[in-house]
Amino acid sequence: MNVLQLPLTRRTFLQSSLTASGGLLLIPAFVRAAAVADAPPPNPLGLFLRIEPDNRVYIGSRNPEIGQGVKTSLPMIIAEELDADWTLVTVEQLPLGINFSGPTPQWKYGPQGAGGSTSIPEAWADLRQVGAQARWLMRSAAAKRWGAPPESVSTRESHAIHADGRRLAYGELIAIAATLKLPADAVPLKDPAEYRIIGRPQRVVDAGEIVTGRARYGIDVHEPGAFTAVMLRCPYFDGGIASYDDAAARAVSGVRAVVVVPGPKQGEPFTANLATGIAVVADDTWSALKGRAALKVEWTRGPFAGESSAALDRQCDELLSQTGQIVRDDGNFAAARESAARTVQARYRVPFVSHAPLEPQNAFVHVEANRARVIAPVQQPAGAQRAVNLVTGIPRPAITVEMTRVGGGFGRRLSSDYVAEAALISKATNRPIKLMWTREDDLQHDFFRPFGHHELIATLDDTRRVTGWTHRLASASKYYRRADVKPEGQWEAELYPDDFPARLVPNYRVEWHSVTSGIPRGSWRAPAHTANAFVVESFLDEVAHASGQDALALRLAMLGADREFDYEQHGGPKFNTGRLRTVLERVAAAIGWGRSVPRGRGIGLAAHFTFGGYAAHAMEVEVLPGGGIVFHRVVCAIDCGRPINPLGISAQMQGGTIDGLSTALNLEITIKDGCVQQRNFNDYPLATMAQMPKDVEVLIIDSQADPSGCGEMGIPTAAPALANAIFAACGVRLRNLPIRSQLAEARAHA
Repeated sequence: MNVLQLPLTRRTFLQSSLTASGGLLLIPAFVRAAAVADAPPPNPLGLFLRIEPDNRVYIGSRNPEIGQGVKTSLPMIIAEELDADWTLVTVEQLPLGINFSGPTPQWKYGPQGAGGSTSIPEAWADLRQVGAQARWLMRSAAAKRWGAPPESVSTRESHAIHADGRRLAYGELIAIAATLKLPADAVPLKDPAEYRIIGRPQRVVDAGEIVTGRARYGIDVHEPGAFTAVMLRCPYFDGGIASYDDAAARAVSGVRAVVVVPGPKQGEPFTANLATGIAVVADDTWSALKGRAALKVEWTRGPFAGESSAALDRQCDELLSQTGQIVRDDGNFAAARESAARTVQARYRVPFVSHAPLEPQNAFVHVEANRARVIAPVQQPAGAQRAVNLVTGIPRPAITVEMTRVGGGFGRRLSSDYVAEAALISKATNRPIKLMWTREDDLQHDFFRPFGHHELIATLDDTRRVTGWTHRLASASKYYRRADVKPEGQWEAELYPDDFPARLVPNYRVEWHSVTSGIPRGSWRAPAHTANAFVVESFLDEVAHASGQDALALRLAMLGADREFDYEQHGGPKFNTGRLRTVLERVAAAIGWGRSVPRGRGIGLAAHFTFGGYAAHAMEVEVLPGGGIVFHRVVCAIDCGRPINPLGISAQMQGGTIDGLSTALNLEITIKDGCVQQRNFNDYPLATMAQMPKDVEVLIIDSQADPSGCGEMGIPTAAPALANAIFAACGVRLRNLPIRSQLAEARAHA
């Protein structure tokens, strides 16, 4: 992110100030230290917390809201420590806040991004302090007004309460509180036993706006004087424009300009926009689309014109016949294989997939001579600011970024190529621009989830104990054309060498092969975990079946006693076998693992550690004649540390489950002649309601550990639990995703 979090001091964490309306403005230290001047900014809301005389509390939410619920859960942390009345809390979205006055850019409000399930763990400590110190001010102000010792004052639901029963609303105390200074020592946090907001189900704060259509997504932005732009992008990976004729496009009523937008040069990093294209600028979207349809363009096909899905499969086969880059090698796998009583081996295939958010990419950008304004649905607002700086040269402090609610991110909007495109068009036309992508644009020009072939080998001794394990992967790394990643580090996005069963098998080896492909790749919800959990958890069932063991018992035996291991990849620093065991046992008990089921039905399960959280799924499914699937029951368990908003956690696990099942059943991006073949939902069929389970039961572990995020935890174990259940139902092992085309064969073998 290239932005540092300022260190916090106990004495100066919060500073109070009265607003023009008589409200109490509470300014965290990292906001004040990042301010250019000592005075509060003109709009006091963007400083986390304001208390008004009418006792309403205004809390700013710093992170992008992409459907993961942080616009609710982050303010809940502040409100809990403040002991606020949640019904009196109003939440508003903060803009991007970075201070550039010092030698190093610094966050004003703390880290502002949505990716890697980091929003909650990054905010947990500092937002509690914001709320706790505000509560200290309220108690101290009440004590001063009553002439009573502070220890005689408690708080509850935005009121200070004296031991004798007297009460004062926070709004009555703001004038006194503004005169107080915080003590040098740390202000104590609340005892979790006293929590009345954290851990209680809370509906999202803007639910009413969403269901009534008042919520503002990027696609809803309409700024005065803005033109609308759409682009025709080169369909070939690294292709370009050979020639074009825009006369017919310019003749369309409402079309104002046609602009060539250059893409990155062949092989250069993706630092701004994704592909070369031609933008049509018009008064409205319809005119722009008509103008685009009238363009006549001849494209150069680029260096990957011969790339196809079949060719990539052949490349993987060839690579896996060789030795690749060894990224972990514990013990001596070769010796374990030589002495094994049994060896189990299997190969799996995971395809490219698209993010396919409901809201296609869009951005409003107004580039002026020495400043720019961005309003867009983004996951990394600082990245959007960098992209505009890169393509316009305008200094970053002169670029403002306003965040709308995001109609689906899933990692796609970690990239800001669409913002860069809008900035280039605005600069070329000297007008504010609303750039719109169509569904076809979105499916064909994505940073796709990587494709790969996985080969796994397990060795067992004569007691059926797993003694050796190797995971060999040939994949197209998501780090493709990343400026800051060297070739020898490309594997780090594809394999996490501390993942299960690392350290639990004495001879453990991980190996990677680089697949050459021109298709852009990037982060897709729970990046490599979505592929690796499917492979590992499916293969565990294969090992259990081949060795005559119960699949649950094998997993529990491999986990062994409850222990913590170092985990150096994202989600660490520790991996706890006991926490993974707990979610596995919970779903097994809930589904009734080991019970008899009717013919044609099967039960499968899977568990995985993802970005600091532990999740498991168990499913009972039926395979119908013709290959259809009926979900009779789906259960998942999640340990994401201390639950902040159980309702939000349940929603994330349910949504993640549906996303994981839809992707496993239906979705694949295929390549022919160096182009993506899919164009819309007719050939990239997201699951229908009829295909999905009627209910997803969510079991939330009441953990005392610090919270992790949970936006990605529901995805990885859905696909392997489904595949394992299908095998239990009809005896056919499905190793290649998606599985929809294989289900008829599975039923035929039932």
